[in-house]
Amino acid sequence: MDEDRILERERYQIQQIRELDSEELLIEEVEGLDDSSDEDQINDLGNGGASASSEFTFNPYLASLHTYLGEVEDTHHRLAFVDAGAILKVPLFYLEGVVLFPEATLPLRVIQPNFVAAVEKALTQADAPYTIGVVRVSRDTGNGRIRFATIGTTAEIRKFRRLEDGSLNLLTRGQQRFHLRRRWIDMDGAPCGEIQIIQEDLPLRTPRDAVGRLAPLRNLLISNNSHPKQRSHRDEDDDSDAMSEESFESELSLAEKRLHQSALVSCYGSESGDESTSSDDEKSVYNTPPGSLDSLNEQRSESNCRRLGKELISEGKSCRGFGWKKDSVNRLREVPRTYCPHWVYPMYDSYCLAQRVADMWRQIVGTPSMEVLVRKPDLLSFHIASKIPVSESTRQELLEIDGISYRLRREIELLESFDRVRCKICQTVIGKRSDMLVMSNEGPLGAYVNPHGYVHEVMTLYKAVGLALIGSPVTEDSWFPGYAWTIVYCATCECQMGWRFTATNRKLKPRSFWAIRSSQVADETH
Repeated sequence: MDEDRILERERYQIQQIRELDSEELLIEEVEGLDDSSDEDQINDLGNGGASASSEFTFNPYLASLHTYLGEVEDTHHRLAFVDAGAILKVPLFYLEGVVLFPEATLPLRVIQPNFVAAVEKALTQADAPYTIGVVRVSRDTGNGRIRFATIGTTAEIRKFRRLEDGSLNLLTRGQQRFHLRRRWIDMDGAPCGEIQIIQEDLPLRTPRDAVGRLAPLRNLLISNNSHPKQRSHRDEDDDSDAMSEESFESELSLAEKRLHQSALVSCYGSESGDESTSSDDEKSVYNTPPGSLDSLNEQRSESNCRRLGKELISEGKSCRGFGWKKDSVNRLREVPRTYCPHWVYPMYDSYCLAQRVADMWRQIVGTPSMEVLVRKPDLLSFHIASKIPVSESTRQELLEIDGISYRLRREIELLESFDRVRCKICQTVIGKRSDMLVMSNEGPLGAYVNPHGYVHEVMTLYKAVGLALIGSPVTEDSWFPGYAWTIVYCATCECQMGWRFTATNRKLKPRSFWAIRSSQVADETH
């Protein structure tokens, strides 16, 4: 009986394909993409990207359950994280158009015998049970050859179901990034690979806490109140505001006076002396033991003061005779005790970057507070990367970035530049940022699998233009309960762009939306 249904479905799909050449393209007429201000876009996106968000009745939690897979059993197995640098041999899944990140959900419908063997191997292996490796593959536009990514993600099998025809339905979850060392096909035909778990760095906060918060030198005066300054009597007949060197030094605290004397010594030294000083400064940076950042900071501050001392001496023509101006003392005291200005450190502080990304994501998608993830910048960077609606090649780029701060900075650039969604083939504009719609609690972009085992990562839009509807709506195997799907093509180049979903229940809102394949989206989204 099941075989008859499968054959009937295949005949129906073949008939649809044959009718593509003769069927008239139904172009969906949608409002034009008029240029709107960023403020308007943010207002539109405040509630999930849909202008009719106040009438939103669909439960996004349903889509994340992947109910179209049927009843799947929990494996009740949760694997502890593998130590960084560990080398494992695991079954591999090569997926085209899909990039898996740690903590992201990946549904799989395993039909091909070699991949069924890979799952069976994963369920029984001793080293990393219930674990597979997921690697993105892409086709070379020039010669059509398949390219394998060298960076992938391990996935733990959380739920699975065996079907009567021998296929498997799986729900997996991304775990850790790995570097693919080599790959092969085992005796059972299962694709396997040797992988090495990547060492993830820790969130960076040291620059701001250990260095960035140090006060300028003028604050040292407070801590040196026990050494009162002795001021020299000025010549009342002196009309200028110049001071002698002795008077200048009397304006300084003991700590400032020591730095000033160092500046004078380096000023009167030879050029070779300057070079040795610079060399000594560099050595102090590399030879400072861990935990001695305050000492290192004082050395850098002293170096900065030496340079300022040279400038002051140069401006004064000489150390004696011409005198020092009053603002010279103030300028010396304003020298920061930090190696870089204070505004530099938040640019690389993982927690500052995490807060900025979370604020931008909340404005665009309208998600609730993300304070929990902000306190874990590493997880936040993967969370945003797995849901940001950009092309698969850009997402692979995010996966391959080593360093939390660098990944967060790249995500900020993408969120700032993301404005238009374009067809990968013909560059036709399909949608804009304010059209994004969150139909799953996993975000505006998620992975779904069709009955034939093909996994698609799709971004959901409230509105779209330049797309053609092919065929009639189908309710079977819908990724979004209560909605029927219709295949859509680009009206310009006629490549398959995704699907349009329409509500089958009048009370269900939004009434319709679009699911665009990320693999068909151009790299440039602005």
